[in-house]
Amino acid sequence: MSALASFMKEESISLYAVLSYKDVRETMPRLRSSLPFEPRSVIVFLLPYYTGETVNLSRYAASKDYHIHIRAVGERLIRHLSHSFPAASFHTYGDHSPIDERSAALIGGLGILGDNGLLITEEYGSYVFIGDVLTDLAPECLGATAPQPVRYCEHCGRCRAACPTGILRGESDDCLSAITQRKGKLTDEEIALMRTCGTVWGCDECQCHCPHNRHASTTPIPFFYEDRIAHLTSAQLEQMDEQAFRERAYAWRGRKTIERNLLLTET
Repeated sequence: MSALASFMKEESISLYAVLSYKDVRETMPRLRSSLPFEPRSVIVFLLPYYTGETVNLSRYAASKDYHIHIRAVGERLIRHLSHSFPAASFHTYGDHSPIDERSAALIGGLGILGDNGLLITEEYGSYVFIGDVLTDLAPECLGATAPQPVRYCEHCGRCRAACPTGILRGESDDCLSAITQRKGKLTDEEIALMRTCGTVWGCDECQCHCPHNRHASTTPIPFFYEDRIAHLTSAQLEQMDEQAFRERAYAWRGRKTIERNLLLTET
């Protein structure tokens, strides 16, 4: 078993791929140019996060901030590979990468593209996060595969029909998830949408109605079960100290934003 395969097995990661950097789509050349090496290969990996249903939070926000885990996995992977390739250079990313991570996962054969713009996998549906590691190792050193054609969903239309704002139908410029993350005052219509959908952070309506998520497996990764909150209340939020708050997915918009949303939906 290769060093990469053994690491992924230890981390309970079943979906990963290695691609040549020339085959991926670079979207942030500034990030790549800041690296102290020229990337030649990309390791892209998926972290399933579904742990069960939630009440008023998007499923991804029930656990602690996923960026914590992506970063930790990437750093452990770099340490692991450095033993086999001590002269190589590596850098890890998640959500803010020089490359289009979703596109890399698609051409790596890890899933299909849904009409809601999400990567959909066979076992975990669309409930996955994407991480990647760039390295100056030659692609053949890690067993890179040739890029595959992008595959698409069946276009059943259920995600479009379920979209609360109509953005998937071309009827709006806003997603409900983006509305819940907006600072400042919300419109009466936006507040009504949040109350109707019962959300204080994020929106899973398109995912809930996707047939590929009907039998999505729960994640085997322990991190996503730690300190899980399925139903956030104002009392729980008030009891969080700053360290605990900073570890939640909604912390990046500040405490006032999530406090406002709770106030609007609890009254």
